[in-house]
Amino acid sequence: MLADRIAVVTGGGGGIGAATAQLFAAHGARVVIADIEADLADRTAERISASGGEAVPIVADVRDADQVGALARSVLDRFGRIDVLVNNVGHWLRHPGNFVDTDPQLWDELYRINLHHVFLVTHAFLPAMVGRRRGSIVNVSSVEGLRGYPEDPVYAAFKAAVIHFTRSLAVQVGRDGVRVNGIGPDVTESLQVPYSQWLSPEEQAQWPQWVPAGRMGLPEDQARVILFLASDLSAFVTGHTIPTDGGTGAAGGWFRSSRRADREWTNRPFAP
Repeated sequence: MLADRIAVVTGGGGGIGAATAQLFAAHGARVVIADIEADLADRTAERISASGGEAVPIVADVRDADQVGALARSVLDRFGRIDVLVNNVGHWLRHPGNFVDTDPQLWDELYRINLHHVFLVTHAFLPAMVGRRRGSIVNVSSVEGLRGYPEDPVYAAFKAAVIHFTRSLAVQVGRDGVRVNGIGPDVTESLQVPYSQWLSPEEQAQWPQWVPAGRMGLPEDQARVILFLASDLSAFVTGHTIPTDGGTGAAGGWFRSSRRADREWTNRPFAP
């Protein structure tokens, strides 16, 4: 599905990014794994190489404009083009408590890791796509950008901004041959949200009650949708963010918890 395509995956060393990089390579792409963690990037590249694919690990902090510029130059100098860009990096950083108790430093940190890097990386690679009149950009947002998120309204605002940037840029560059889409994950195992470690056996048994799909999401579930959006199967799809949430968005949202002393809110309605 991506034969001979040049694909860049930010945060490609672990979680959803690693699953995406590996799936892309299995479908014939030459993958650049951009990650702040050298060990993660190297291990994912090694797994791809061992499976007969091609991957290049590049250490980069995509929050830094100079490092993003160096990343783009390295990719374009090596391959001469880019066909697919996956802006996968993101993090909720820490639970902030109520908005009135937060401070602008945290807002800035959330902005840089959830929205600003999407601007930086897209800005660096988009001209090469427009120049060839071909390209697909996939932005990883969150279900929290599609619904109210009382645990962290600032994080939710930036994730919503990713979705609207996706929509608006797609309209702007559509006739230049570039498509822009996104996904909005929920209840998916990742480096930042290791449900398999967080949940007790009693809670693990509740997945069929929590999620209409009946189970926890895996990085591979997200990667398959990203592959669809990156490939020609979605050639007539642009400007959309697909909720990759196992049905949680359709079923409901967040609830006040009377049983969890450490949290006021829960999105897992186990006797909320």
